[in-house]
This record gives sequence, C-alpha cells and structure tokens, in this order.
Amino acid sequence: MFKAMVVDKTDDQVSATIQDVDEARLPAGDVTVAVDYSTVNYKDGLVLNGLGGLVKTYPHVPGVDFAGTVEASDNPDFKPGDTVVLTGWRVGEVHWGGYAQKARVKGDWLVKLPDGLTPRAAMAVGTAGFTAMLAVMALEDHGLKPGDGEVLVTGATGGVGSVAVAVLAKLGYQVAALTGKQSEHAYLKGLGATTILDRADLNEPSKRPLESERWAGVIDSVGGTILARALAQTKAGHSVAAVGLAGSSKLETTVIPFIIRGCNLLGIDSVFCPPPRRAAAWARIVQDLPMDTLEAMVVPATLEDLPRIAGEILKGGVRGRVVVDING
Repeated sequence: MFKAMVVDKTDDQVSATIQDVDEARLPAGDVTVAVDYSTVNYKDGLVLNGLGGLVKTYPHVPGVDFAGTVEASDNPDFKPGDTVVLTGWRVGEVHWGGYAQKARVKGDWLVKLPDGLTPRAAMAVGTAGFTAMLAVMALEDHGLKPGDGEVLVTGATGGVGSVAVAVLAKLGYQVAALTGKQSEHAYLKGLGATTILDRADLNEPSKRPLESERWAGVIDSVGGTILARALAQTKAGHSVAAVGLAGSSKLETTVIPFIIRGCNLLGIDSVFCPPPRRAAAWARIVQDLPMDTLEAMVVPATLEDLPRIAGEILKGGVRGRVVVDING
C-alpha cells in the first residue's frame, strides 16, 4: 500500500482525497519509481478541480511531473537506485501521475537526473522550469545572444516566467519582466530582471500591425493580446517563444511582423519533447539556473495542501515554484 492523492467523479462532482492505494492498481509500465517530490502546474489545478476534460478515466492520480528513485525496472536503461525525473507524456492526465508515493511509467518517459541536481531541486524546476529552458534554447537556436537587446518575459511571477527570468539573467541578457502584481517587483529584481513592466502596458489591443522595435526575444506564457503586442514590438529577424495560454488561447494578429520584419513565432511543446532534447535541457538547467535563485522561488507543500493550491494557481495566485514533499 502507498499514499496517494486520488481524484474521483460521482455524477458531475469531482472530489480529491488522500487514500491508501494498493500497488497492484498501478498502471502498466516497465519502471516503478518511489516518488520523493512533485510540483503544481496549471494542468494540475485543472485536474484537481475537474476542469478541462484532461482526465478520461476515474479514479485517477494527478501530478504531471515527479522526481524520485527507481525501485524496480524491466527497462535496460534504468536500474534500482537511479534518481530520475519525469515531465510530460500526459502523465497526470491520461496516465497516473506523481501525487503518490509510487508511480509506474514507461522508461522512455524518464530522464536520469544529471549530476548536481537532487529530486527536490528537479521539482523546484518541474515542467514549468523545463519549459522555460526549452524556450531559451529555441530562442538561441534562432540566433538570440547576449548583447542583442532586451528579452521580454510575460507572466513573469509564474513558474515558467520565474525560471526564464533567472536563466536569462544568468546568461547575461537584459530581462524585462511583465507582471500585473505590483507587490512582486522586488521578487523579480531578485531573480535578475533589469526592467519591470506593468501588464496593462501590453494588455490593450494595438491599432497598428507593427509598433516600435524593442524586444530581441520574448518568452510568453500568456497568449492573447499580450502575445500579439509582443510580436508587433519584436525586432526584425528575432523570435517569440510561445509556451502557454494563462491569459487566452486566442491570437488576433496579422502576418505583417513575419513578412515585413522576418520575425519568428516559436511553439514550445514540453509534453512530447523527444528524449535527446529533454536530456540536453536538463543538462542546461544544471549549468545555467543558479540553485540559490531557484531556492528563493520555492513554496513548500504537502499532499494535504494540494486542493487549496490547485484553486490558487487557476486564479494566478501562485508565485514561483511549489515543491510538494510526497512523504511529508
């Protein structure tokens, strides 16, 4: 038996409770992991509140990412004692996830933790930080380098935004952080932001398809009007990495930034990112994310805290990175 947060559905009501679960109920997979830590992402908030249609079969164990130690393995790439991390692959949505003391998954979904990264630190990074690093790598692949000018990070106090600000600052970029939270300016400065912008500055539609060129790069987790405005302000030949839709899934813009300035809109998919790219991103996280800065983002939690935090994250009320101690 092991402890898990289980969501169940009766009629149209979804409930989330901590239960003792028999190991025989674990789903199919060739690696069993003793989970140490997980985190809370926007998707987790949806699942715990029965929203978004992400879960197809109940009862279900949420948690879209986790880190821990391999307990048993039929996969030649993993052996008992290996420390591993999992993000994506629709774990926590269609496959049981990390809000449990044990998880069973396909070994192909796992990444061995690189030297210098503990399971707790891996979940301080989590899907959000992993996605932020993929976005930085995509911008670099399209030519971005320090000295090109300001890089805009929207939704900067969230999980993706916080890690993106810290990584970009470590790499020597001028980081402009966009937030609607006046109280978080000191937090963002502490992560390395050089400029703080109010969300209202980009939250009204522009009457022009192009605005003055400002951004050498953009990491956007908001979507909607803010993404459209960021595109219109991106420098010629530079790129915007779109990673989320915290504000809106819609994008009302024109082709003008693409055909007049040669800008690029880069989609970042962290869910089905191929294993070699995953390993490269985690190696870059160890290299380019200051661990003391990461620790400053952490909000500790336990399984008991999840229903409350799930509600807060859907309202944009979570700052930084929640680290859930599964055994706490």
